[in-house]
Amino acid sequence: MTIGETLSSARRRLMEAGIDDPGIEAEVLLRHALILDRGHLFQRLGDPLAEDDSRRFEALLQRRLAHEPTPYITGQREFYGLDFEVTPAALIPRPETEHLVEAAIELARTRSRIRRGPLLADIGAGCGCIAVSLALNIPRSEVYATDVSPDALALAQRNAERHGVAQRILLLRGDLLSPLPEYVDVIVANLPYVKTDVWTALPPEIRDHEPRAALDGGPDGLALIRRLLDEAPRFLRPRGAVCLEFGDGQTAALRALAGDAFPGYAIEVRKDLAGLDRVLVISPRG
Repeated sequence: MTIGETLSSARRRLMEAGIDDPGIEAEVLLRHALILDRGHLFQRLGDPLAEDDSRRFEALLQRRLAHEPTPYITGQREFYGLDFEVTPAALIPRPETEHLVEAAIELARTRSRIRRGPLLADIGAGCGCIAVSLALNIPRSEVYATDVSPDALALAQRNAERHGVAQRILLLRGDLLSPLPEYVDVIVANLPYVKTDVWTALPPEIRDHEPRAALDGGPDGLALIRRLLDEAPRFLRPRGAVCLEFGDGQTAALRALAGDAFPGYAIEVRKDLAGLDRVLVISPRG
């Protein structure tokens, strides 16, 4: 069987299994099995597929047919123009979280300590994609990254080393803000915000493979976010700010929570590319 025939067969099998975007999924897995970029793969569509390569690809395809997410199969995910290692120890980075990073970069660039860049805290660091993106895009910044999971922190450490910013990211194990050793300029958090009853109905790729603790935010999805907002004022430097990612239908509740925790502050809601409210920005007025 040629590489092209193998690709077509895999696309059909994935489609029959109800996998979204079967053509893209088949291509990504085949490229991973053959260690080829997209251009070289399509140049070789007429070549026969070697037996060892066929076995390797079939093993990957079987995992995807069992609804394991492709990033966990390949061990890679792109986020904010960077390649990150991903494992089941942490949530797979989503494109909508890039809006959170953009908001945090804007805020951090206006907040610097004397002779030093801004100090940020990434709460619930996961694979480290937010902390690494911030460190790379904000000159002289330093980032505290907290998480309760030692496996997630180990993954974040590898990603920080991979992108050459490990010396500016301090990984801390603990609950929410409690591990922070000092006040910070900006708190950034992508905490669990999926309602429990919604989580139980999520696709098997998410529900059965990604860590529930990184997704399930309790009955209203705001259990951890509520705690974070209550604690945040005690961990911010003067004129400090907060950026949070949240889910559909939570805007009104979050505005109220933010207003109670930060009276007199400006509260801004930013939308994602789908037009949904996605990022809450809390900052001093003026």
